[in-house]
Amino acid sequence: MDISIDLLALLFFVAGLAGFIDAIAGGGGLLTMPALLAAGIPPTQALATNKLQSSFGSFSATYYFVRNGMVNLKQMGLAIACTFVGSAVGAEWVQQIDASVLTMLIPVLLIAISLYFLLAPQASIHGGKARISDNLFAFTVGTGIGFYDGFFGPGTGSLFTICFVTLAGLGIVEATARTKVLNFTSNIAALLFFILAGLPVWKVGLVMAAGGFIGARLGAKVVVSKGRKLIRPLVVVMSMLMAVKLLWEQNPQWFQSVF
Repeated sequence: MDISIDLLALLFFVAGLAGFIDAIAGGGGLLTMPALLAAGIPPTQALATNKLQSSFGSFSATYYFVRNGMVNLKQMGLAIACTFVGSAVGAEWVQQIDASVLTMLIPVLLIAISLYFLLAPQASIHGGKARISDNLFAFTVGTGIGFYDGFFGPGTGSLFTICFVTLAGLGIVEATARTKVLNFTSNIAALLFFILAGLPVWKVGLVMAAGGFIGARLGAKVVVSKGRKLIRPLVVVMSMLMAVKLLWEQNPQWFQSVF
C-alpha cells in the first residue's frame, strides 16, 4: 500500500495524541481507528494495524506503572490470562466476518462506544467496596472486554477502568494502572493472531507506534490531571465526525434524502 509522507506524518501525530489521551482517560482508539479507515486502509487491516500501533503505547504506559510500583503483576495473573484468551478469540472471530459486513459494522460500533464514553459515570479518585471477587472479575470482565478488544477495540481502556472502579472498588490511579496492564495484554494477544494472518500494514503501524509510545509516556505522567474534562468530549466529537464520514461514504443516498 502506497502511503505518502504527509499522511504518515499526520498518522504519527494522531497516534501520539491518542496515546496521550488513552493513558489519561482511555478511548485513544476512537481516534486512531477512524484515522486508519480514513487513510483508505481496508477494515480488517485497519484493525490489525491499530493493534500494532496501540501495543507500543499500552506497553509504554504499563512499563511506567510497573516500574513505579503502582501495580503487582503476580496479583493480576488470572486476569491477564483471561484477557489474553478473550482477545485471541475476538481477533480470530473478526477475521471470519465478511469485509462488507465489517465495513458497515464499524461506524455503528464507533457511535455506540462514543455514546458510552460520553455518558459513562466519571471514575472517582478514591476507591470503594469491591462488589465481586478478583477471580470472578478476571473470568467475566477480563474475558469479556478482552474479546471486545480483539474484535474491535476503541474504548477498551475506559471499559476496563470503569469496571475496576465500580466492580473491584479501586481508586482511579490504581484502576488506571491495572487497566493499562490488561489493555497491553489484549493488544498483544490480538496482534499475534493478526500477524499470523499477515494483516498489519507495518510501515503505517510502526510510524504510529512511535507516536503512540511517546504520547502514552507523557500521558502516564499526568494520569489524574484536569485534562480529563477536556479530553472526553474532544474524543467523542471527533469519533462521531469520523463515524458520520464513514457512513456518508458507504451510504450517500441516506444523506441526500435528508439534505
